[in-house]
Amino acid sequence: MKLNKFVKILGGAVLALGMLAQVHAADTKVDPSGTYTWSQPGRNGGPDRTNTLVLKLDGDKLTGKMMAPGRGGAEPTSTEIKDGKITGSEISFSVTREFGGNSFTTKYSGKLENGAIKGKTEMERNGETQSRDWEAKKQEDKK
Repeated sequence: MKLNKFVKILGGAVLALGMLAQVHAADTKVDPSGTYTWSQPGRNGGPDRTNTLVLKLDGDKLTGKMMAPGRGGAEPTSTEIKDGKITGSEISFSVTREFGGNSFTTKYSGKLENGAIKGKTEMERNGETQSRDWEAKKQEDKK
């Protein structure tokens, strides 16, 4: 009888520790701080456009800026990210750009793993949401 009670207590303790380990693992945040780059096809068959994203994690706040090539060979433009969030290894943010008196917001979301962010971008165009795959690779810090 005492052995049966001991087995039940031991089983309950193992189950509780297992649940705590899963909760802790799900809540563990990665640090996305660093510089990431990705390319996208140029317009009308033009050369690929390389974008650069610099992220910084400060506590729970994700900040950063995105640099995109200027149109027609103009200087690259830098835009601060907005609404930066991180939950575990999932990140999201948005970038709003101005062009021709109009503003365009692109929402980025993805999962950070193995030195890359893989996910989706979404933007409104002509009243419809357009979505694309997105993968940015972390660049090594230059010392």
